[in-house]
Amino acid sequence: MELYTYYRSTASYRVRIALGLKGLDYQAVPVNLLVPKGGANRLPEYLEINPQGRVPALRTDEGDLLIQSLAIIEYLEERYPQVPLLPEDLVGRARARAVAAIIGCDVHPLHNSSTQNLLREWGHEEAQLLVWIDHWISQGLAALEQLIGDEGFCFGEQPGLADVFLIPQLYAAERFKVSLEAYPRILRVAALAAKHPAFQAAHPANQPDTPA
Repeated sequence: MELYTYYRSTASYRVRIALGLKGLDYQAVPVNLLVPKGGANRLPEYLEINPQGRVPALRTDEGDLLIQSLAIIEYLEERYPQVPLLPEDLVGRARARAVAAIIGCDVHPLHNSSTQNLLREWGHEEAQLLVWIDHWISQGLAALEQLIGDEGFCFGEQPGLADVFLIPQLYAAERFKVSLEAYPRILRVAALAAKHPAFQAAHPANQPDTPA
């Protein structure tokens, strides 16, 4: 498999974690979102891979191209069911997907680079952007703190879909200096993930395109 990725992309980070948890080999294909001007994701050759011009994209072992982190992770879950990322019971699966949806649908889109760039075009200053980002990330984390369990990872002793989405979101929170002190459950999960090989290998600091 080939994963079109960018070291700092939280959506790519999710897929890297999922691949690692399932023990799947892949070749990272870095896509620089900053250079050339406008980012390599806007070049015609990448738009042929993903017309949306975003990362990640996954070329499967069979040669199919998939986009959108959740769709890719759901594909991996169904194609490689060993080391499941979702619990067996329907309610548990729905709860894990709810955490993923809060992050992937309600939080991340409001602070990603395209949103920030549009706010800048509309005349907002960097200080205003940080207030905006802090508001949406903090609101999302406050809800997640109430939804995850009291022990282990988000929903048990083994990491799963919820953790795959949560940990990259915490990386973004730290980047934008959003305080995590009010979220002891979330901090517990973060501490466990920091010791787990799949999360370590997927971290933005450990990617082939990470700047020196």
